Amino acid sequence: MTQLNLQSLFKVSEVEIIYRNKTPYQDRIQITKSTTAYEILRQSWDENRMELVEQFKILLLDQKNNCLAISDIATGGMSACIADPKLIFATALKARATGIILAHNHPSSNLQPSEADKILTRKIKEGGKLLDIAILDHLIVTPQNYYSFADEGCMPG
Repeated sequence: MTQLNLQSLFKVSEVEIIYRNKTPYQDRIQITKSTTAYEILRQSWDENRMELVEQFKILLLDQKNNCLAISDIATGGMSACIADPKLIFATALKARATGIILAHNHPSSNLQPSEADKILTRKIKEGGKLLDIAILDHLIVTPQNYYSFADEGCMPG
């Protein structure tokens, strides 16, 4: 093997994982009910976009359901948004989250989950089982109200 070929074998990218949470533990908000999750989400949502385009966000939680962070996952069009489970779990793993609350808005203000919403929730819930990350709820949010899959008994088993 030539020296050039040997050197090219060692030209690979390195991945470094870094985690810093600037919010002290005692200042983190504990989420024990869907109304708390909704309030956090509403505070972070751009009101000028809520009734314009569909967006998907996640709340990242520790073992005691303290909120570690909120993350924007995707922005779509007026009637759809593609939330990539790989991005959701990559974000959760980097933040050391043991629980996730999924959330997206319906620009139409219709709070009823679509079949696509149900399928995505089921798919992410199954992925979470493999990684020991609990998918605790999925909220559909509007400026006036929200729908909680967990409260309505619609979270997949």
